[in-house]
Amino acid sequence: MHTDTKKSLSPLVFALVAGVFALVALLAFRGWIEHGADIFLSLAQAGISWCF
Repeated sequence: MHTDTKKSLSPLVFALVAGVFALVALLAFRGWIEHGADIFLSLAQAGISWCF
């Protein structure tokens, strides 16, 4: 009798993936904080120009 067991991700791989995701999220949030007003104004101007 042969039974296959599901292999799970090791805790080290899981921690590495979670750390990379957290770093990307942190960098994206930092970029939004630094450039959020410029991004918003650019989108607003593009929306207004599209209406005309």
